[in-house]
Amino acid sequence: MDRREEQPGAAGAGAAPALDFTVENVEKALHQLYYDPNIENKNLAQKWLMQAQVSPQAWHFSWQLLQPDKVPEIQYFGASALHIKISRYWSDIPTDQYESLKAQLFTQITRFASGSKIVLTRLCVALASLALSMMPDAWPCAVADMVRLFQAEDSLVDGQGRCLALLELLTVLPEEFQTSRLPQYRKGLVRASLAVECGAVFPLLEQLLQQPSSPSCVRQKVLKCFSSWVQLEVPLQDCEALIQAAFAALQDSELFDSSVEAIVNAISQPDAQRYVNTLLKLIPLVLGLQEQLRQAVQNGDMETSHGICRIAVALGENHSRALLDQVEHWQSFLALVNMIMFCTGIPGHYPVNETTSSLTLTFWYTLQDDILSFEAEKQAVYQQVYRPVYFQLVDVLLHKAQFPSDEEYGFWSSDEKEQFRIYRVDISDTLMYVYEMLGAELLSNLYDKLGRLLTNSEEPYSWQHTEALLYGFQSIAETIDVNYSDVVPGLIGLIPRISISNVQLADTVMFTIGALSEWLADHPVMINSVLPLVLHALGNPELSVSSVSTLKKICRECKYDLPPYAANIVAVSQDVLMKQIHKTSQCMWLMQALGFLLSALQVEEILKNLHSLISPYIQQLEKLAEEIPNPSNKLAIVHILGLLSNLFTTLDVSHHEDDHEGSELRKLPVPQGPNPVVVVLQQVFQLIQKVLSKWLNDAQVVEAVCAIFEKSVKTLLDDFAPMVPQLCEMLGRMYSTIPQASALDLTRQLVHIFAHEPAHFPPIEALFLLVTSVTLTLFQQGPRNHPDIVDSFMQLLAQALKRKPDLFLCERLDVKAVFQCAVLALKFPEAPTVKASCGFFTELLPRCGEVVPVGKVVQEDGRMLLIAVLEAIGGQASRSLMDCFADILFALNKHCFSLLSMWIKEALQPPGFPSARLSPEQKDTFSQQILRERVNKRRVKEMVKEFTLLCRGLHGTDYTADY
Repeated sequence: MDRREEQPGAAGAGAAPALDFTVENVEKALHQLYYDPNIENKNLAQKWLMQAQVSPQAWHFSWQLLQPDKVPEIQYFGASALHIKISRYWSDIPTDQYESLKAQLFTQITRFASGSKIVLTRLCVALASLALSMMPDAWPCAVADMVRLFQAEDSLVDGQGRCLALLELLTVLPEEFQTSRLPQYRKGLVRASLAVECGAVFPLLEQLLQQPSSPSCVRQKVLKCFSSWVQLEVPLQDCEALIQAAFAALQDSELFDSSVEAIVNAISQPDAQRYVNTLLKLIPLVLGLQEQLRQAVQNGDMETSHGICRIAVALGENHSRALLDQVEHWQSFLALVNMIMFCTGIPGHYPVNETTSSLTLTFWYTLQDDILSFEAEKQAVYQQVYRPVYFQLVDVLLHKAQFPSDEEYGFWSSDEKEQFRIYRVDISDTLMYVYEMLGAELLSNLYDKLGRLLTNSEEPYSWQHTEALLYGFQSIAETIDVNYSDVVPGLIGLIPRISISNVQLADTVMFTIGALSEWLADHPVMINSVLPLVLHALGNPELSVSSVSTLKKICRECKYDLPPYAANIVAVSQDVLMKQIHKTSQCMWLMQALGFLLSALQVEEILKNLHSLISPYIQQLEKLAEEIPNPSNKLAIVHILGLLSNLFTTLDVSHHEDDHEGSELRKLPVPQGPNPVVVVLQQVFQLIQKVLSKWLNDAQVVEAVCAIFEKSVKTLLDDFAPMVPQLCEMLGRMYSTIPQASALDLTRQLVHIFAHEPAHFPPIEALFLLVTSVTLTLFQQGPRNHPDIVDSFMQLLAQALKRKPDLFLCERLDVKAVFQCAVLALKFPEAPTVKASCGFFTELLPRCGEVVPVGKVVQEDGRMLLIAVLEAIGGQASRSLMDCFADILFALNKHCFSLLSMWIKEALQPPGFPSARLSPEQKDTFSQQILRERVNKRRVKEMVKEFTLLCRGLHGTDYTADY
């Protein structure tokens, strides 16, 4: 193979100077792309071809690739290259060549009218792009010209071929407009021009659609073309004739899908609601589809029923407000609503027998919102009409929410079951929303139905029916306050009468009890009616999630009424935990439930229960602590530590007082003696240290140990005080041996709660100095592999400055080294680490005046910080972090103004810093803007965003649209 033959691959590999974009090389590269089995060669060929498409030579080879003797893949590439050149490099084309380019494209489209369809489409897209770039000045009647040219006789192409080519061109024109990169002002001009030009398109489409001699392929294309044009927000009244023709075409199975798409697009355009008279004319057309809809449902024709439902919903959902406003037409709109109700209740189980009902759910939200938005008098009239409709909707939705028979459900795939679960959640959300319209009467309605079902001994009832009614209750009770409902006592009384023979029904019974836990807290006498059901369900692994989450809710909401049942709850829970019935996450929830439960008991009772509850685990942990570390005993250790930390998360024997946001957390004293959690922690402290000694190098075990203390500290606050010295000592030893982020996070908690207390300051200060010293050593060795440690360290430093700035007065703290490490952390690629470092500086800079060592280091090294911030803004950091860097600039300006005004001028002096794209004037403007703004932080953030876009060369581009 000579050098020229190797060109595509070689060029793709990066040999830029030798690029030779000839017809032959393009064809070879395309052959390589389509037929070479080697994926690397394919990638090289693709890269080279992409360069070829945008090269100046593309103007030359594109036309040659379209020659009749070439295969469609090659012709397609030629047409695509032309489109790319026209759409992206329009400014490169001299104005005197517009006409010849237009003529050549017309010629090629005419030739391909009877050739490859994919090539024809690409050529049409290229001509559409050319038309959009020339309209309205250089080509004022572009669309009319297209229609005229293609209607002219041409002996080379038959009439149908020309007609289809013209329709393809007219179809892609609006689509190309929607995706074009035209500047905003041009887009407005072209849109206005196209709106006028639709006068040349619609009469042609009407004629072709209504002409009996038009073949099916032409009519199909007409409908697609209409569908494309209506998205340009053409006035709905101008579309009337075509919409009516599309409705007529729904009877033709070949045209059905295209007709649906066209009608839905026309009805759904935002501007359509202005044309109320046209909308009113559409209602009878939609209602006229009811017989076709019923036939489709009867014959199991899901596609037809789905399509007709889409049309009805599009009209109802997009225009319910406009149609409700026409009070004199209330009956025709009500008929449309009833048609949508039929679609909601379409027979069969979603998603196996039907997929239509889910389309309608949003309509019911919209209709309700529109009715409730009217003034009182009109709303009252519509409430009278639509309350019965919404009660019917509830019945329909609960019927649709019913599970199929056990046998049928067994054949469903896991994907179908998951879709059905999501569908039921959507129904649940709809029922919750409908409660706003129907109020307490809805609960009474559900209760009456359930009561009749459970007390009628003559008629056998299906579990599915019972489950659906309970599901309706649960949906409402989960989010609506039902405490004042007079039917809940009756419901609680009915629940034990339910014959539970099925997992799905049992699950819903559990979740319904859970949803009523707040009501039970206000009516504790009823707890005994349902608690035995929950405890019984705990022993069934299939009901794991529902039973455990329900018990947790009851223990959280009703804990002060549970002492009489505590022994039983603890015994059952212990039993299921020992039998390992539940998965890890449910075991953790169960421990949280027990924490809530024990919180309401007397201290002696708590200690007694804790002893029986956790003794088996402590014994197991003692045994594991003796064993040589291996993966299986690690899992057991992490599990036991997790159980303890979840128990201590919720075991709280006192009340928090938190009057205002940001106020210091305080707890009312515990009058009953030492805190039970502290007693237990002190008992197991030695054992935990023993476990740690063997597992210090395992992050998961260390994390699990820290979690026990962190959750206990958060829950107990001041009550944790007796543990502070020994925990500080243990944390120091842990961190010195192997630094881990979880130890720093726990240290931060201790600083937050105890650093301001004189009695605890010495051990906290010693721990703070130790972890700081160890982390600074880590920085000297290279911190890049430990972004999590650096992140947690920065958060610890910020917390120390916030809660106890005195920690920075200690002579043993190397504030200068801390400052320099934090500057280094600003350059990490991990966003959370950078955010934490910025947070540290925004806490540090305001302390310049009050903490002498901080003031000194800022004076000496503040310039280094500013340069790092400017580098980040200049392009080294992610744009999403710019607000954080703006906070540092604002703090520097507010607290170190004289230093900043000197540093920023010096820092921006060197050419090319912080970006080669900046002019000296732009840098000067930025520094002046920053120095002027010392009050409004939001303005500084805007300045930084603006400046970073200039630095990155993105100012004024599409990339900034969402920024």
